[in-house]
Amino acid sequence: MTAEFAKAVPDEGNYEATTAPWPTELRVFKEEGRLEIDFSDGHACALSAEYLRVESPSAEVQGHGPNQKKIVAGRRHVRIVSVEPVGHYAIRIVFDDRHDSGIYSWAYLRELSETHATRWADYEAALAKRGLNRDT
Repeated sequence: MTAEFAKAVPDEGNYEATTAPWPTELRVFKEEGRLEIDFSDGHACALSAEYLRVESPSAEVQGHGPNQKKIVAGRRHVRIVSVEPVGHYAIRIVFDDRHDSGIYSWAYLRELSETHATRWADYEAALAKRGLNRDT
């Protein structure tokens, strides 16, 4: 675990459910544009900066209610500038497009990992439906 996340990633605990796995290590690869996470139950994932950005939990992306999610196009080359701990339950990711308002809980990061294929297919379909793409 890097010193940067020593306070953000506890050794054990309960964040949303008694059996919820905790991240044991977070690794940011700024140049490659990805975040890698190892969980206490052995699950590991690599999430691209683009995927994290377009699935940001912020109100700017998700809206304030059901069916208000915004489709964010043109983020293929977005990069992570920094990752900051938020208490013992989440991180805030700052992207190079200045987006920084999403709070990514451990549970949401795990969900993003487990639902990646479906979410990504839905995202690409939504872009195509609107005549948008990942580059512009």
